[in-house]
Amino acid sequence: MTRTAVVNDYQHPQPGASSTLTLDERVSQEILKNGIKRPKGYTVSYHSNPEVEKMHFGPKHPMKPWRLTLTNKIVLAYGMHEAMDVYVPRAATSLEMTEYHKDDYIQFLSWVTPKIKLDMEASNVIPYNMGDDCPVFDGLYDYCSLYSGASLDAARKLTNNQSDIAINWSGGLHHAKKAEASGFCYINDIVLAILQLLLYHPRVLYIDLDVHHGDGVEQAFWSTDRVMTLSLHKFDKANFFPGTGGSDDTGPKNSANPGAHHSLNVPLHDGIDDESYIQLFKDVVGPCISTYQPTAIVIQCGGDSLGGDRLGCFNINIRAHGACVEYTKKLGLPLLVLGGGGYTPRNVARLWAHETSVCLGTELHPSLPAHTPFIEHFAPDKSLYPELSQTGRYDNKNNGKYLRDIVASIREQLRYVQGSPSVQLQHVPPDLGAVRDEVEREIQEEREARDLGRRRKERGAGSRGEYAH
Repeated sequence: MTRTAVVNDYQHPQPGASSTLTLDERVSQEILKNGIKRPKGYTVSYHSNPEVEKMHFGPKHPMKPWRLTLTNKIVLAYGMHEAMDVYVPRAATSLEMTEYHKDDYIQFLSWVTPKIKLDMEASNVIPYNMGDDCPVFDGLYDYCSLYSGASLDAARKLTNNQSDIAINWSGGLHHAKKAEASGFCYINDIVLAILQLLLYHPRVLYIDLDVHHGDGVEQAFWSTDRVMTLSLHKFDKANFFPGTGGSDDTGPKNSANPGAHHSLNVPLHDGIDDESYIQLFKDVVGPCISTYQPTAIVIQCGGDSLGGDRLGCFNINIRAHGACVEYTKKLGLPLLVLGGGGYTPRNVARLWAHETSVCLGTELHPSLPAHTPFIEHFAPDKSLYPELSQTGRYDNKNNGKYLRDIVASIREQLRYVQGSPSVQLQHVPPDLGAVRDEVEREIQEEREARDLGRRRKERGAGSRGEYAH
């Protein structure tokens, strides 16, 4: 009896032979098209936990963790993941987060819920600056521990020499304070990551590209010379959050304090453009490097400094923002690259995908791959590099003299920085991982000592298990 074939053998189409290519084949074509390959001489790591992307601040809140989904989809569509070490980091523990933050604040984040928050509002008691900017939503503690864990993981890859450039786009939440939330930020993952770097690096330079002043990081390292903070941001004390970061905000006023002159600020007006921003960045970062001589750099790449951002007021395009990352990368120091602000999700995703390619040393084709998920969100041009400087354009109120005065002010402050600081007299924060290992070793040694003592007693006893007294 002849057997009838129910299922015919599937013939896998060869690349180029059919328009129905598999996703893997399309990604492979993009890799070839864009020349994407592992960089020579250095390693890039990418730290991303998809659970962060699921969090939701509320329908009307400008912070959209979904921008991370768009970012990762573009990175994967181009095939950039093939050129990096990709990690799914674990969540930070409460012990790790209390390395900087107050215990009671972390405990509050761990148990507060939207319902508890409503009960507090009814009693007119809303602690830790929770409110419209920093809402309590389902999964809040998980969100905080996940993005913080990713930054800690990235920092550890740098200190372990497993990576030279480590990227965490979910991090960069620079407004959070030691015992309160602020500006959409709950846990200051940047501070936690820098503390980790300070275990191995004598000096860390922190650079902030967010349109808002990096006040939380500046405050955390206010009294130390082991971290220099440099923030480029819009400044209007009365009308623009957080109202800090003027050119005269340079750290403690007492010159005997080690942190004096180690908090540098570049206060900008509305509408700065690509050419002015890039030149200004080079003019202030260059002297910081030569004077302070950092051994590692952390750069916060807030996307709200792009033109057309929902909460921004600059006229900067994606390539100009990326040029600052490129300049920093070429310094050749261990580099931690973090996200931050950015409230037009499609443009933030474009930016961070581009800056991932900058870290890899790859020039991407401007047309987004056709197989990019959610590509309709990037309509009508579906380009990686739309013209943003004309979107909701602000007049450029930063004239040449004003920018030159800023550079002169930064250079003047650096005159007071007496070369690279000694770390001999500075307290080095403990490495939680090392502390944990040491405690476990001590416990094991104590257990072995007890077992040895018990066996000795048993040898002198009437029967096994009976102790001699």
